[in-house]
Amino acid sequence: MTRILVTGGCGFIGRHVTEELLKANYEVRILDALIDQVHGDVETDMPQAAEILRGNVCDRVAVVEALDDVDGVIHLAAEVGVGQSMYEIARYVGGNDLGTAVLLEAMIGKPIRRIVVASSMSVYGEGRYLTSTGEQVGLARRRSERIKAGSWNLRGPDGEDLVPVATDEEKPVDLASIYALTKYGQERQVLIFGEAYGVDAVALRLFNVFGAGQALSNPYTGVLANFASRLANHQSPMIFEDGEQRRDFVHVRDVARAFRLAFEQKAAAGHVINIGSGNAYTITEVATLLAESMGVPEIAPDIMNKARSGDIRNCFADISKARDLLGFEPEFRLEQALGPFVEWVKLTGAIDRGAEMKRQLEARGLVS
Repeated sequence: MTRILVTGGCGFIGRHVTEELLKANYEVRILDALIDQVHGDVETDMPQAAEILRGNVCDRVAVVEALDDVDGVIHLAAEVGVGQSMYEIARYVGGNDLGTAVLLEAMIGKPIRRIVVASSMSVYGEGRYLTSTGEQVGLARRRSERIKAGSWNLRGPDGEDLVPVATDEEKPVDLASIYALTKYGQERQVLIFGEAYGVDAVALRLFNVFGAGQALSNPYTGVLANFASRLANHQSPMIFEDGEQRRDFVHVRDVARAFRLAFEQKAAAGHVINIGSGNAYTITEVATLLAESMGVPEIAPDIMNKARSGDIRNCFADISKARDLLGFEPEFRLEQALGPFVEWVKLTGAIDRGAEMKRQLEARGLVS
């Protein structure tokens, strides 16, 4: 039977990937540091069929032990969060890039046939844009002085608003945060290693992942969990800028299936692949939908009209490549999947740390 090592397998995405692999009759070994910010004091509920080793991916001894007699690796272990990465720089670079380097070095000479790494849509910076005449823009960026003046949308050479469109994998990367830098480093390390050592390597660029099991009390875990924590504590979701920025929300069970397919499909080797829903939502729309689903439609979002350093305006996925190479098709839409997520939030409870996050960013001059 094929044994797969899942680094970070006790995390939000990792638990669902583990369940997906076990259902498909793989053996699963997990290496996870179980850090407090992600897991808190709650004992992680994992399938008993998975073998769990507690250890940090930066610890070579722990990694070598975890790699013993495995056939493949799904590398999810990472520090997550754009905002926090802008001031805990050493932590993010160490955990993400150094951790990946330790893992790859330990793989040299072992009969591991494939590695799939979790990358991020953050590597794109801004997504794809067209001019008003339909011409594709290579790299679109916002100027800091315009952001500080409250001019949120991207402009073309003649001052006209650019039109956001779905982002494909050919769009050049444009790293706007330390987190994005480390995720790009992770994917490049894995793909370079795979080519050099004859190991099939795949990088999945994940868009905004949501679903039951997110760390609700970690304000850097993701926008939907952050909003849910606020609403569960009868607080308005805090939205930077004007709330009209657009994102792609993909369900964690769809993401878990994508990782299994990326491990199985031969055509995926050597590729970077977007994993999203293929749909775009404004952040205000998401906050409103969630408030309605949680039975508190009267709690309107707090539109702060302030920008957070490292944030981008629009990015949503073109998933044509995932369809072609993986046979991937999302099964869950945000609107239909909010019900089960809300029920889980009610059962779990959440400590709202959104205001604390905002204070930390403001104290470092990362909100303007």
